[in-house]
Amino acid sequence: MRETYIKQEALSSKYSALVESIEVYFQSSEQSIHKARNEIKVVDFEGEELVVKSFKEPNWVNKVAYLLYKDSKAKRAYEYALKIPDFTPAPIAYREFYERGLMKRSYFISKKFDYDFTMKVPLDDPSFVDREALLQAFVEFTKKLHDSGILHLDYSPGNILIKKEGSSYHFKIVDINRMKFKKLSQNDRMKNFAKLGASDEDLSFMVYNYSQDKKDVSLAIEYARKHQGFRAFKKRMKKLLK
Repeated sequence: MRETYIKQEALSSKYSALVESIEVYFQSSEQSIHKARNEIKVVDFEGEELVVKSFKEPNWVNKVAYLLYKDSKAKRAYEYALKIPDFTPAPIAYREFYERGLMKRSYFISKKFDYDFTMKVPLDDPSFVDREALLQAFVEFTKKLHDSGILHLDYSPGNILIKKEGSSYHFKIVDINRMKFKKLSQNDRMKNFAKLGASDEDLSFMVYNYSQDKKDVSLAIEYARKHQGFRAFKKRMKKLLK
């Protein structure tokens, strides 16, 4: 078996034992916080709680792609996090396991962000306390993200973590292995808002506060409709293929 991993230089000595035995730490942890295609666990390492994401074994197409020209999801998550330290939990390392030259498993390790809830909570609850102020703070966060040339391609509510401190809200994005870094067009920005699954009323509020342009509101709603239709189509296709 061939194994490779890369660690953040500043943290290499402190976390090297964790990276070397990542599978042991991951399997022994009982704090699973998400389990679907991939699994995320909280791992205790020398008294510090860290977050480890285990990516499922890739299909054969992706195995070949990772071998020839494409970075793994774990590596992308790690390297992207290094690029945007203000917007995501601090990365620690990633590790990839190979069998017969092809990727078998991979892990991404980051520091734990003690968030209170995700963006899904206020978007789903019209009676959420201080909701308007939170949405306004989220708009400011999103604008800062976009103005920094960062396009999160999975900008869904569950991937936006929120911590409240006093009257302030602090945001972090996760699931960042699909990103683009470029100067964003207005279409890029509105398409990003459309992925939030927000109601027309909430989307209108956020987009208007973002750009002060009613045309952008209409554009975002149009993209949201298309996004919802595409998701519904994917669900129907999955049922048919079962």
